Order: sequence, then C-alpha cells, then structure tokens
Amino acid sequence: MNYLEVQNIAKQTIDYIKTVVTPNMNLREIRKLCEEKMLSLGADSFWYWNIGAFVFSGDETTISVSGREYVTADKLISDNDIITIDLSPQCKNVWGDYARTIIIENGTVVNHIENIKNSEWRNGLLMEEALHNELRRFVTPDITFEQLYYYMNDYIRNNGYINLDFLGNLGHSIVKDKNDRIYIEKGNKKKLSEVDYFTFEPHITTKNSLYGYKKENIYFFENDRLVEL
Repeated sequence: MNYLEVQNIAKQTIDYIKTVVTPNMNLREIRKLCEEKMLSLGADSFWYWNIGAFVFSGDETTISVSGREYVTADKLISDNDIITIDLSPQCKNVWGDYARTIIIENGTVVNHIENIKNSEWRNGLLMEEALHNELRRFVTPDITFEQLYYYMNDYIRNNGYINLDFLGNLGHSIVKDKNDRIYIEKGNKKKLSEVDYFTFEPHITTKNSLYGYKKENIYFFENDRLVEL
C-alpha cells in the first residue's frame, strides 16, 4: 500500500464511525470499532504505541497525552456530545494519520459545521477549518518547521484560542519509525520540503472552556504547492 491508500483507510473509518455512533455507546466500543474497521480495510497494525484510535469525549476532549499513558475512558456518549478521534493505521510501515472532531446533537451526528446548534462547538470547528486554510495559504517549500510553529501559534492566540498539545507542537513528519519524527516546534530549522509528508494537527480550545477540537491531515508538496494527502 502507498501513503494515500493508508490515509484513505483512516478517512473511511471516520466516515464509518459517524454512521454507527449513538448515545450510550461506550468510548471503548468506539475505539474497538475503529480499530476493527481499519484492519478490515487493509491496515496490518497501528504505528503509535499500537493504539489505532485515541478517543475522547465531552470535557476530556481537552486532554493531550502521550500514547505511553493513554487509556480509553470507560465512558458513555450522551445525547449532546463532542468526540475527538485520532487514528494511526499502518500497513507495511506505511502510515496514515488522521483526526476529526465529531458533534452529536439530539442523539444524531451533525455532518455539516453550519448545522451545529451549539455555537461554542460550531466556532471551534470553524476555527480548525480556518487553521488548515491558513496553512495552505501561508506555507511554501522554503518555510521551516520552526517558522510554521511560531506563525500558527500566533494565529491561534490572535483568534482567541489556546494550543492544547502537551508538547506545544502542531504536527510532525511522517516516517517509518515513530522515534524518527521531527516536529512543528521551535528550534526545528528544517524546511517543510525536506520531508516527504508532514501532519498538521492543531488541538485547540478557548480560555475556561471544557471542550477541545482537533483536525489532522497529512500534507505534501506537489510542484511547490501544498496538497492534502
């Protein structure tokens, strides 16, 4: 499998889980369903600490934790809830990496941001869209990981949001071994174009909010233009 195919496994899994998630479903069942779906679609393993799906809901969506410490909560989805799911499929050392925030209102998944009634949740997802749009507008092959780190963290702050990542970064390179990743962080002088693929995954909240938002894509340069995998 190539990178596009493995990333598509993750995308199809999010599409699938949106069709089956219901109130009173346990987060551990959601994780199990996601991992089983990725394996059925061709993944052979999960590259991040052998965890295929990081799943959080409600006031735990602000949690940012390493895979070494992650435990899926024994928690039920409510009629009105917010869920973040971060997927890490792998096939023959080729990675996918994809995260989305899912909104449930009145027991039903809301598939279009403009239809979300909870204004705080709607604005959080709109901010994620704005961040990814700004990424595409701002970056060039010569931009360094550090420059992107400073620019995007300023953009997040200037729009009234907070970066929740436990290390303060915003993404990483896609490699064969998770220990070889380099990050969108201060001090990283490598150009974005020096890696084949990188993720952009801002995990954000607002001051005093109970809720966090996450959207992750893999990007690469094609003819000096940034493209989503």
